[in-house]
Amino acid sequence: MATDWQGFLTISIALNNGDSMASADVFEQRWDVVIVGSGAAALTSALSAVTSTTPAPRVLLVDKCPEEWAGGNGYFTAGAYRTRHNGLEDLLPLVSNVTKDMEDKIDVPVYSERDFMHDLDRVTGGRSSTVLGKYLVHESLDLVRWLQRFGVDWWLSFRRQAYQVDGRWVFWGGLHLTVKDGGKGLIKNLTDAVKQHGCTISHDTSVTKLLANATGGVYGVEVESVGKKYQIKATSVILCAGGFEANPELRKKYLGPGWELAHTRGTPYNTGDMLAAAISLGAKTVGDFSPGGCHSTCWDAASPKDRGDREKTNEFTKSGYPLGLMLNAEGNRFVDEGIDLRNYTYAKFGRAILEQPKGIAFQVWDSDGQKWLRDEEYRDEIVPKIRADSIEELAQKCRDEGLEDSSRFVQTIAEYNAAVAANKEEHPDAKLNPAIRDGLSTQSTKTSLELAKSNWALPIVKPPFLAVKVTTGITFTFGGLAINPENAAVLRQDGSEIEGLHCAGEMVGGLFYGNYPGGSGLTAGGVFGRRAGRAAATERRTEPFTTLLALPSPPESVPNDG
Repeated sequence: MATDWQGFLTISIALNNGDSMASADVFEQRWDVVIVGSGAAALTSALSAVTSTTPAPRVLLVDKCPEEWAGGNGYFTAGAYRTRHNGLEDLLPLVSNVTKDMEDKIDVPVYSERDFMHDLDRVTGGRSSTVLGKYLVHESLDLVRWLQRFGVDWWLSFRRQAYQVDGRWVFWGGLHLTVKDGGKGLIKNLTDAVKQHGCTISHDTSVTKLLANATGGVYGVEVESVGKKYQIKATSVILCAGGFEANPELRKKYLGPGWELAHTRGTPYNTGDMLAAAISLGAKTVGDFSPGGCHSTCWDAASPKDRGDREKTNEFTKSGYPLGLMLNAEGNRFVDEGIDLRNYTYAKFGRAILEQPKGIAFQVWDSDGQKWLRDEEYRDEIVPKIRADSIEELAQKCRDEGLEDSSRFVQTIAEYNAAVAANKEEHPDAKLNPAIRDGLSTQSTKTSLELAKSNWALPIVKPPFLAVKVTTGITFTFGGLAINPENAAVLRQDGSEIEGLHCAGEMVGGLFYGNYPGGSGLTAGGVFGRRAGRAAATERRTEPFTTLLALPSPPESVPNDG
């Protein structure tokens, strides 16, 4: 199916910017750096640019979304950054939510560069770019320290990345830092810092073209705002406009049939426009454009379909499955819910749900399992709940929500409970520990399930029982542009740099394939955004950029170059 890229451009209808200048004043000036986007990567790029040189460059951020949708997908996250560290000695100086009397009650294992690289390689099946990965991992700790200096309020992630075990807070999964108020707090902290350093932000401003000279170097952007077009001249342009996750047609084309039905987890404005613009200049695409090549997660089936909720943001995530079960509409399990810690499975289990009949599943717990569910995801005000005093009753109630085979649903749970009991009989001293892979499983010499639950296999026997209907929420696509990691410059097919064009955030390809380690997306946006901003601020050219390059027509869609 051919896709008309120009048709996906959002036409601007208003203007808002940090300096309150009239639109003509903003667009007719020459800027040192123009950044496309207003999410975490864009804001980090801007902050890096204005603090890298003296005098500071003049930086303009443009985004086609209205101001009330500022922040890109970062706004909808938990605000968690994955970083290497040596334990509390590195983290305590960063965070503001740990008092002195708490310090000796916290266990945070060291998360080394080697650990981070191993996780990145492991969850992507060895396909992640080693070169990009080394930059990401090595600079992750310096990044969060640098961001703290500009007002990012780091917290230890007690709510989502720790469990209380024997009176201690035990952290797990290599993801320990978050921001106060999650993605909302992150975007506010970064936006405040960018504005304090003199950057200008123009919303409702669609970039319709990258301006290039006769040799293909970029010297600005064409934008449309309030129904008028302007050519903004700049020494450097940084693309931080996200992938095509909010474009159902392109999702279907590249991720596969059924992906047009996924719920858009974040901003509805990431439709692939800037990928098309860069490709028109000969930019090379890399990464995972294959079926399922995206970050997707277990998502509330009652959530909005085509966009996130600006108030509830990440609360539609439903990540309590490791301590329960997931059954499809036919009443069968379809993943090993306990195969790994949640941080290494949630970005691929969303895809698994979409592959099931009707693209739905039911998460199930008994009363003991429900005690481990986090309020921000499962409180009564945030998610419709199906409750019952027996599994049979629960199955009948789930029929009203799309379950097709209630008898198979009951049988699946009965078989699971029998396998859990057999394992417990062989290992009577085994104890639940949700902070580690505890080995509580469904497998034993007496009984083993064809599809194991490898850890945290709690029996589902104690009423009242609970089920929650989930679907797939897509966060971002993995395929993107090839960059030189040293300066985040966008590369052509032959490996040369497109002069004046840089890229950061979700538009960078080559890091993630099929899955990703939780929290590494924001970190990658920060690491390469920081490099992009620094490079853009220090670029100086001698030749004037006055001749517009005659470009070929935009491609019909994003190609898959590997």
